[in-house]
Amino acid sequence: MKKPDQPPLVWIVDDDASIRWVLEAALEEMACQVRSFESPELPIQQLRKGERPDVVLTDVRMPHMDGLTFVEALHEVDERIAVIVMTAHANLETAVDAYGRQVFEYVPKPFEMDELVSLVQRALRKRLSGGKRVARVSRGTEGGHTGLEGVQIIGQAPAMQEVFRIIGRVAKKDVTVMINGETGTGKELVARALHALSPRATQPFIALNTAAIPKELLESELFGHEKGAFTGAVERRLGRFEQADGGTLFLDEIGDMPVDLQTRLLRVLNDGTFYRVGGREPIKVNVRVLAATHQNIEQLVREGKFREDLLYRLNVIRIQVPPLRKRREDLPLLLHHYLHKAAERLGEEEKVLDKRVEKFLTQLPWPGNVRQLESLCTWLTIMAPDKLVHLEDLPLELRELDFSAPEAEGTQWEAALARWARRRLQEGAKGVHGEALKKLDQTLIQTALQASGGHKQKAAQLLGWGRNTLTRKMQELEM
Repeated sequence: MKKPDQPPLVWIVDDDASIRWVLEAALEEMACQVRSFESPELPIQQLRKGERPDVVLTDVRMPHMDGLTFVEALHEVDERIAVIVMTAHANLETAVDAYGRQVFEYVPKPFEMDELVSLVQRALRKRLSGGKRVARVSRGTEGGHTGLEGVQIIGQAPAMQEVFRIIGRVAKKDVTVMINGETGTGKELVARALHALSPRATQPFIALNTAAIPKELLESELFGHEKGAFTGAVERRLGRFEQADGGTLFLDEIGDMPVDLQTRLLRVLNDGTFYRVGGREPIKVNVRVLAATHQNIEQLVREGKFREDLLYRLNVIRIQVPPLRKRREDLPLLLHHYLHKAAERLGEEEKVLDKRVEKFLTQLPWPGNVRQLESLCTWLTIMAPDKLVHLEDLPLELRELDFSAPEAEGTQWEAALARWARRRLQEGAKGVHGEALKKLDQTLIQTALQASGGHKQKAAQLLGWGRNTLTRKMQELEM
């Protein structure tokens, strides 16, 4: 047992010696003891001997025992031990399972060391102040299921690991969530996952694309109408709020909602009551609202196109779904998944991509994101003549994007930039220079952070900036 005057004890459990060394070096300046283990077996033995760590940092994938089973073993002995789970192989099920086991925090690798040290300090403060643990929540339904059957979000890239972390953290909390992301990135899948993992999972999930409904019909679509409320209203109709009562209402492309309807929506969010169009009796509902948009919602507020108070009401938690070009390492996994899915759906032989085809496809800009990729996989399943897909089997519009031209390495990015600029100008875009600078800064910052292992100070030095400049630019770019 630890004596009262002993400094707090932090355990590091990871089979990667370099990770253990880096963490030890980062934590050595803290007024605490640090012990490292390469597997969970020895720390479990120490627990049985009466040793009690205050904070434990553990990897998920380790030989003999996975990190989440280790968490369970820790908490069987002492539920007050604060556990920080680290992983380079996150998926949504792992994130959900981790929070179901009441971990203090779930951290995707690579992580920024300064932030991890701050996280350990927070965990120690909570542990040493005697902070009570909340009751453990269920990790799923009977049979070990997570509740995600039929909702599959694929990704191993760091940007997707962060999405999984947030979903795992907030899914069971009855709060509104704003989901940002370009068209085709899978915002509705994120919303469905939030619903499927929530206490409302057995109740309706109702989705409405506000941009797809004419303005004059949107009010009736949301709130319903009484018979005779307007021409063509031949009978009473329930709106999406009533249909979603007890469950979840997903409002896609919320940025396109007319301002007058935003006011009505704000009232429903505040007190859960509304009137049908033409109705006189207030209707009370219990609905969790999830909203999504591909637009810069703060810019819409500045332009007077979106109510600031509604933004604050919707934006309790924000999830940023990354575009494909920012998670290229996921492309082979996604291509295989959607080729398998298309073959199964169409009753065709599953196609296999030639290595040159796979390399070519990972270099594409994918402006339509996952939706575009899924469409391509369907096209190849139908149109490619053989099981093995060759470059000449790709659609002509893709083959015309020549990424294999014999350009010097130093000029390839310039050629890609020129292609991008031509495309944007052909689309009638304005302010292309500012748009390009933003993308350039984002790319350089992400690359520098990867090169520095997530260390902001080192990344700033690599870019020739001060740390404050890097922090400011990341805030401006919402990174």
